[in-house]
Amino acid sequence: MPLYLEIIICMCLLIGGLFLLVGSYGLARLPDIYMRLHSPTKASTLGITGVLVASMIYQSYSKGFLSIQEFLITLFLLITAPVAANMIAKTALHHRTKALEKTQGQELMTSIRERQAPNSTQDAD
Repeated sequence: MPLYLEIIICMCLLIGGLFLLVGSYGLARLPDIYMRLHSPTKASTLGITGVLVASMIYQSYSKGFLSIQEFLITLFLLITAPVAANMIAKTALHHRTKALEKTQGQELMTSIRERQAPNSTQDAD
């Protein structure tokens, strides 16, 4: 394997590992669910992407053709992680999970909870 590919793979692994470390630390240390949502959706998603890009480069070189499996896994993770975090946040709001005083956007939480469902007669027009 050429040296430049080894360097690229090592850099992707190091960057991915660093993001995973920061994401894991944030998930363990952040105080409430609304703050904890940032850790798996941002840092951990980028970390897994770095590891999968390194794997894609290595597998593509060793097989002799483009390895598509890692690309598809990365694409799936990049699409589903924000959607899952959104659903977790909506569930926390629905169950009226309390946020800490220092959590920003408290007024948005109350306005979202009090929001009414759209009127079905307006949709018929």
